[in-house]
Amino acid sequence: MSPDEELHRHAVENLNRADALLFGRVTYEMMEAGFRSPARTRAMPDWMEPFARTIDAAKKYVVSSTLDRVDWNAELVRGDLGEAVQQLKREPGKGLFVGGVKLPLALAELGLIDEYEFCGTAQAGGPRADVVRRAIEACRLEAHKPAGVRLGGGGAAV
Repeated sequence: MSPDEELHRHAVENLNRADALLFGRVTYEMMEAGFRSPARTRAMPDWMEPFARTIDAAKKYVVSSTLDRVDWNAELVRGDLGEAVQQLKREPGKGLFVGGVKLPLALAELGLIDEYEFCGTAQAGGPRADVVRRAIEACRLEAHKPAGVRLGGGGAAV
């Protein structure tokens, strides 16, 4: 999916609806490399800056059995995934936002996701299409009005 101004504006709105982000190791490392300040060295369009600032400042929980430590406003989540996420969900506040591929699927299979927003492009397929199929099978989804956000590559948010 190519970077897109409308996609990033929509992502900022979503991130602001959560108290913290829940990432697996791969997503955490990818986001940290791209958006951690002041380490950001690559130039980015002005419209991407609000997303970069928002994700940089956000509280993060990282599910990983291989990382020894995290330090980008983050805490490691260890042990039983279901128990750890249930504990985080019991904390007061607006809730968690989870991103990635494998972690959301694992949480869906455990029945721990309360709301979904799938974003994809017209080119989506292959292994990612299988992940979406498995997520749909792992839970009952109720269709809501599409967000109406046009994403890069001609896709749509639903």
